[in-house]
Amino acid sequence: MKKDFILPDIGEGIVECELVEWLVKEGDRIVEDQPICDVMTDKALVQIPAVHNGVVTKLYYQKGEIAKVHAPLFEMAVDGEGDALTAASTTVSTTNASNTNTSSTPSTTATASTAATGLLIEDFILPDIGEGIVECEIVDWLVKEGDVIAEDQPVCDVMTDKALVQIPAKYAGKVVRLYTPKGHIAKVHAPLFALEREVEAAPATTSSAASVAHAALSTTAMPATALQTQGVSHGKAVASPAVRRLARELNVDLSKVPGSGAKGRVYKEDVQRFVSGAVATVNNTAANNTAVNNTAANTAQASAAHSSTTAATNSVVSQSVASQSVAGGKRTEPIKGIRAAMARQMMESVSTIPHFTYCEEIDITDLIALRLRLKDELAKQGVKLTMMPFFMKALSLALHEFPIMNSQLNADVTELTFFDDHNIGVAVDSKVGLLVPNIKGCQHKSIIDIAKDLTRLTDAARDGRVSPADLKGGTITISNIGALGGTVATPIINKPEVAIVALGKVQQLPRFDAKGHVVARSIMQISWSGDHRVIDGGTIARFTNRWKQFLEQPDSMLLAMK
Repeated sequence: MKKDFILPDIGEGIVECELVEWLVKEGDRIVEDQPICDVMTDKALVQIPAVHNGVVTKLYYQKGEIAKVHAPLFEMAVDGEGDALTAASTTVSTTNASNTNTSSTPSTTATASTAATGLLIEDFILPDIGEGIVECEIVDWLVKEGDVIAEDQPVCDVMTDKALVQIPAKYAGKVVRLYTPKGHIAKVHAPLFALEREVEAAPATTSSAASVAHAALSTTAMPATALQTQGVSHGKAVASPAVRRLARELNVDLSKVPGSGAKGRVYKEDVQRFVSGAVATVNNTAANNTAVNNTAANTAQASAAHSSTTAATNSVVSQSVASQSVAGGKRTEPIKGIRAAMARQMMESVSTIPHFTYCEEIDITDLIALRLRLKDELAKQGVKLTMMPFFMKALSLALHEFPIMNSQLNADVTELTFFDDHNIGVAVDSKVGLLVPNIKGCQHKSIIDIAKDLTRLTDAARDGRVSPADLKGGTITISNIGALGGTVATPIINKPEVAIVALGKVQQLPRFDAKGHVVARSIMQISWSGDHRVIDGGTIARFTNRWKQFLEQPDSMLLAMK
């Protein structure tokens, strides 16, 4: 009895694939788990194995055609299925008799009795790098094509909307191709780079894998001039469905595109290069034809036209140079990674939250003196004590009395959620853009605990390597703009939070003491932005007064701690 082999699922979301190469032909006897063909999806090269012993009676697709998942791939007569086996055996005998020369070719040497070590070139698929992350920017390649790498060796740094992530190698081997240049966008679950590695190959596939590796290496080493002349000029081109889709959109015949991959495989870059070259060729040809026709028509007129054209050209060039000397150039860059996430977040915040600003000044003279007394002692314990831990702890103490400042409004503006944990975020100006990691549960932590966490987070943020967990779950934010010299600001709320405060720089300013004498005091300006749907002016003023009391009288802050 003959049965159709149905092409199974070969990857999440994959509905079709290209038949790259048949490893068997009609009339061949196959065994269970024997490789039947190589197919190419948008993500990887996949080998399809047999699920029964028997004889191949019909191949439904030709090499280079597109096969559908869950559709018949080939037909076979399965061993043990009655008369069908006899009929299939007759077919085998006939086929073998008509193909004696073919069966005696050197390809039969691949059927060895023992397994062997071969070379396999496979794509490294970019794995999931965070919840909801579908793409990332290649910040830096830590290897180059031709490098030999070890298992778990860092290969590249990628930037998501949330953090800088380092991608390690899954296997040891040699890097054959880097698919995405530095600064470009890579897709999750898509090939990131190609790796050549040694594998224990089955006898039937050893020579095939080695030949693929050899072909790919030869192509990689081929100079640029050779790549321009290489390609599939007849029949179907070897290309993935994604490349075929691009070719259809650009109205390009793939059979005429020189492929730079193994066995002439055509990549997207080849199509784009071909289109650019074709446009240039057409333009050059048109220009040449025009020149020839003009010459053939009248030599004297062509000479006059040439002189006129030269004069006009010189005039245009002169005008162009004059224009360039007056007007400057410009540069357009895409917004990517952290900066793109920040842009979207800020736009969402200002367009949906009615902001209002409240400013106050705080005399932190006594707080600075307290920090100086504690700083050296804590430094001996490896703790870096700045002013920020005091501000964060004082903020947490004030939140106990004003829990509405630690709440969040739902999207429908129908519910207000209050949080027991004070997860206070700190805006950090990192090398990759604005990051806002937060310290979880400040209400349960001492000033020293907060100082340790703050050091860890700010160091990681400035390197762009904050973990996604440290960026999630914030309930209120502090921005220390004063570190760069500012005094007053109008900060944008980190939605869905309801408030953010900006700390200005510390200034030595004259103030009157209790006796009416003018004295120098350390004054800091602070600027609040609040969500006016939740917080009114009276609430934020009373909250600020309580926070200010803790900071101006540090002993009251120590007494309020539990």
